[in-house]
Amino acid sequence: MTAGAGWDVAVIGAGIIGAACAWRLAERGLRVVVLEQNSPASGSTGKSAAGVRAQFATETNILLSKHSIEEYAAMPESGYHPGGYLMLVPQAQWPAHQRGVELQHRLGVPTERLTPAGAQRYAEFLPDGLGGCTFCGTDGHVDAHGLTMAYVKRAREAGTRFLLNTTVTGLRRVGGVWQLSTSAGAVEAPLVVNASGAWAGEVGALAGLEVPVQPARRMVYTTGPLHLSRPLPMIFDLDSGVWLRSEGERIILGRADPADVGWREGISWDWLEPTLDAALTRFPWLDSAALDRRASWWGYYEVTPDQQAVVGRMPGVEGWLNACGFSGHGVMHAAAIARVTAQEALGETPFIDVTPLRYERFAQASQRLTDIQV
Repeated sequence: MTAGAGWDVAVIGAGIIGAACAWRLAERGLRVVVLEQNSPASGSTGKSAAGVRAQFATETNILLSKHSIEEYAAMPESGYHPGGYLMLVPQAQWPAHQRGVELQHRLGVPTERLTPAGAQRYAEFLPDGLGGCTFCGTDGHVDAHGLTMAYVKRAREAGTRFLLNTTVTGLRRVGGVWQLSTSAGAVEAPLVVNASGAWAGEVGALAGLEVPVQPARRMVYTTGPLHLSRPLPMIFDLDSGVWLRSEGERIILGRADPADVGWREGISWDWLEPTLDAALTRFPWLDSAALDRRASWWGYYEVTPDQQAVVGRMPGVEGWLNACGFSGHGVMHAAAIARVTAQEALGETPFIDVTPLRYERFAQASQRLTDIQV
């Protein structure tokens, strides 16, 4: 089959979302081509800390993670490690956080409530200002690159063609078909899936669409080898925003800089001191750790105004599906999002209600703002 003709779906992006979507679409009998400007998992996926958790506060996000983690657990290639997530929750957030735990329990997620003293069995930390802690043993992390490559393999076996090192330079809808101009030549398909991660806003703009996704740079700092009494689960301090976990004999850690948005490249050593200052307030034992600059890295989040994904059909636009803007949750949700995307492509009702993630919410928010201003 040629690059240009005979496709049912063109997926833009071969990160974990695009690769998983390609497999699920092809599995349903659709002829799929994937266009990737570099190589699979070369963007946000490969630079991810690869955490997976079902400790969310909304039913949609809980179920997306729960079903995805179940799929990863059944895939040897995923490297799924159920080391758990430990959430350190400030007093002011504790009542709302507990309501989230109740919802998680109703949906079958085995989250534990812990006192700060009880949580010390997972890690040593100062409990100042905490209302409580939660831990879920089925949360953990995966090998995001290996998992993506497993989806690529499955997609290829189902008939998908991957056009790697191929840049999309133009998109237009003509006669019920999307015409894609690419560095590998013209490609046509009646359906496009925008799974291009941090580049999703720019891909939308090629088609004259406003997809509210922008890149945000994130750092992962790595310590030298440490002699800890036990491996650390993924720990997230909701007060400071610091997260950390064991990676072999080392610790990796990070903290989002809300001002670091746009196409900025390279690791920010200026952000190291604010990150360590916040981390030492909760984990003073980190003071003895050495930093391994060569093992530290950076990558892009794909963020939206409300830090939630954009999923499903674009309103008023024929043949356009979004699967982007995951704001740090892409690896967590990829498996389930792929199933949802295939169901949307075939006109079926998704097995998870993704209404809160649909594009229409931005128009509704704009209308609410207009109402308030008037």
